[in-house]
Amino acid sequence: MTHRAAVFAAALGQGRTGSTIGDHLSIATPTASARGYGGDPMNRAIERLALFGGLLAAFGEIHPFCDHWAQGSTTAKCKRLYGKHLVYLDGVTVGEEETPRTGEPTMTASARARRAVALHVATYTAIQTGAALALTRSFGYRVPASALLAGAVINASTHAAIDRGAVLLWLARKARKTGYIEHCQAVRLSDKGEVTKELTGPGSSWMELDGALHRIVGVGAAAVTTWLATRK
Repeated sequence: MTHRAAVFAAALGQGRTGSTIGDHLSIATPTASARGYGGDPMNRAIERLALFGGLLAAFGEIHPFCDHWAQGSTTAKCKRLYGKHLVYLDGVTVGEEETPRTGEPTMTASARARRAVALHVATYTAIQTGAALALTRSFGYRVPASALLAGAVINASTHAAIDRGAVLLWLARKARKTGYIEHCQAVRLSDKGEVTKELTGPGSSWMELDGALHRIVGVGAAAVTTWLATRK
């Protein structure tokens, strides 16, 4: 028996007791760290893509629920008010009420709008972030709190700015979409049979542009969260 054959036979014999042929032939099997980020870039890419997809689903697909089911009608009505004139909590301007409302609290229109946006964003962020956490945990993945918080901050801060309206109008002017907004307004029929048009409500191009902005921000938030969660 040659020396090489003897080594091979010894390797086979030791393999039955827990060793491997690779140990004797210098063909090391991947360690846990090698199978992770350090050894196989494909594993890292797969993990990142899977996490990004899950977060994108939570951020993007939860958005319509948060905007249309979790948001109150009074909040939706008041969040784009501007001005120093006084309004009641339901957004009705003081002096335009149909029945006396003496003693009811009032505030400036802008202050009422900021309160409405704060309430909406708090509810929106809680549901959206909770859904992302529940989704990733249910599939056995633990996203670091710092990464999840970063995504929540991106979604919340931009949502507040977009919902106030000024940012959306500025972007629309830059993208030459103001004609689209003015042309595609929603028509409303009142209880008295009066027909009016609405610039920002359901059925308008404003609402379509608003939703598109929130969704593209969700893509960015999912990407940032994924990068922070998997960078080490």
